[in-house]
Amino acid sequence: MKNVTLGQYIPLDSFFHRLDPRSKICAMMALLIAVFIPTGWWGYLIIGTIVIFCVLVSKLQLDFIFKAMKPMLTMLLFLGIINILVIKTGDLWLSFGPINIYSDAVIQTLYIIVRLMMMIMITTLLTATTKPMDMTLGIEDLLLPLEKLKVPTHDIAMMISLALRFIPTLIEEADRILKAQASRGVDLENGSLKEKISAVLSLIVPMFVSCFQRADDLADAMEARGYVVGAQRVRYKTLKFKFGDYVVIIVANILLGLMIYIAVRMSK
Repeated sequence: MKNVTLGQYIPLDSFFHRLDPRSKICAMMALLIAVFIPTGWWGYLIIGTIVIFCVLVSKLQLDFIFKAMKPMLTMLLFLGIINILVIKTGDLWLSFGPINIYSDAVIQTLYIIVRLMMMIMITTLLTATTKPMDMTLGIEDLLLPLEKLKVPTHDIAMMISLALRFIPTLIEEADRILKAQASRGVDLENGSLKEKISAVLSLIVPMFVSCFQRADDLADAMEARGYVVGAQRVRYKTLKFKFGDYVVIIVANILLGLMIYIAVRMSK
């Protein structure tokens, strides 16, 4: 669990680290929309190449990005099995007794896996190059128009930022509990199904207790520092767009437009 990288900020000096968080969030949203546009393998190849280029420019190691995908392998395997068993269209490729595997099932499963992998890469790139406090400021500024509808934008941004910030902390806590349970003879890998369920419960219960305790400590710390929900606040840091921020947003939207154009041409 200690290898999980989603939510971790890596303090480096790169082009993406120096960008305004608002431009990175807007570019990320454009890329995530582009990922879900049905452009075929050529479109995914273009997006994947650009994302990998951005990772290299940000001076992050590719291993760091790929580690973020490890927790998703089980879900990807589950989705793949369900798709292959449910989808019954296309050409029949393989047959194992009552189980038939069709071409559309395999292709759609690969599409889902590629999309999820690129989504994880894009979000990991954002969190690894953006400080949690900068993330809060950026989200709050982007949600600012909703204040006219009495939406608590600062509180929403704070909750999102805290959730991202505590992902690595909770993972470390889970790893610590796993080691403590293993030292007491709990085996999560071997044994019968009943024993595995009991072992998982021995992990979940202390994790919930730890989460509630951390939430209580955080609330006390925020109250001790004078944090009041809904109060007017001033900032010591003001976000300001630079030339690179405009370039990133324009490139991301050009890529989105290109994916839409490819999808339209493919549908004709």
